[in-house]
Amino acid sequence: MKGVIFNLVEDVVRTEQGDDVWDEVVDDAGVTGAYTSLGNYPDADLVALAATVARRNGTDTSSVVRHIGHQSIEPLAARYPEFFAPHDDVRSFLMTLNGIIHPEVRKLYPGAITPEFDMRTDEPDVLEMVYRSARGRCDLAEGLILGAAEYYGQTIELTQPMCTHRGDDLCVLRVRTT
Repeated sequence: MKGVIFNLVEDVVRTEQGDDVWDEVVDDAGVTGAYTSLGNYPDADLVALAATVARRNGTDTSSVVRHIGHQSIEPLAARYPEFFAPHDDVRSFLMTLNGIIHPEVRKLYPGAITPEFDMRTDEPDVLEMVYRSARGRCDLAEGLILGAAEYYGQTIELTQPMCTHRGDDLCVLRVRTT
């Protein structure tokens, strides 16, 4: 996983819980904690950090990863306004993931492995996104979607009718704008 994700995790923990807590989380998780944005790091490090935060906060790892995704949109929009500025709503933003955003991410961060989404737009107020990734971080995708909706000032209903973590063959994220 690219270091930029770990930088976002660190930012969220430091902002919400303090510098000392981040240092304790890194120690308790048994990871190095020195993540450069262009570096590649084991996916297990993200899980270890999120699990440690979850234990400290009395929640579960997926909730922590989802929260990190949600809180990461503002800093990502500040860092990469060219991805966000052309859009007025979350749906048009999400529709650019495969064709614009993820190819640019792979250019900016060589070696980045981004998820793929099959988009279904059968209903005018619903976007179904079939999530495909070897990482299985649909919880991160959920958080990023929720954060993007908030960024664009929209209220959405996000459901996941199918998920590999529940034994389904694939993950489907259903985004209904309300």
